[in-house]
Amino acid sequence: MSKRETHTVEIAGLTRHLPLFEVAPGVKIAIFNMLGDTYVVKAAAAALAERLRNIGGQTLLTAEAKSMPLVYEMSALMGIPYIVLRKTYKTYMGNALRADTRSITTGNHQTLFLDEKDIPYIGGKRVLIVDDVVSTGSTLAGMRKIVAEAQGEVAAVAAVFTEGDEDWSNVIALGNLPVYRDQG
Repeated sequence: MSKRETHTVEIAGLTRHLPLFEVAPGVKIAIFNMLGDTYVVKAAAAALAERLRNIGGQTLLTAEAKSMPLVYEMSALMGIPYIVLRKTYKTYMGNALRADTRSITTGNHQTLFLDEKDIPYIGGKRVLIVDDVVSTGSTLAGMRKIVAEAQGEVAAVAAVFTEGDEDWSNVIALGNLPVYRDQG
């Protein structure tokens, strides 16, 4: 078995070696998965919470699943609630709001759902959208749509990483991940 190529990053003072995976023919990305890495979650949450401290956010919002421990830790540090947009509708979610997106890592269509019970945490509130990686902006657009439908205001967008050469100046991030393209 050959050793997988990696991309080395620093996350709030911690070094990690992210594995590279091909997500389209000739296109590789570094996969950042903080699930189970308590040190990275705590360090990234503290760094992002500090950068968001003076924005006046009232609710944190993320999409299921990899950024869930991050937003939980940020909620504890900042003393504000967090909401998770689900990727599967459950009947107990009532009249949930929904937005359609496309995942870069899977290439598949996905739908985000805001549970009916969580709408009051967004409506009329200044919302801080948080994600692990902002790559194409599709999930971010879906989250923005749900905030607007719930009559909230996006106060800021934050992520551990942005990805690629897009203009991500509107995202508060701890770093940027390159997209590797074959030169052939």
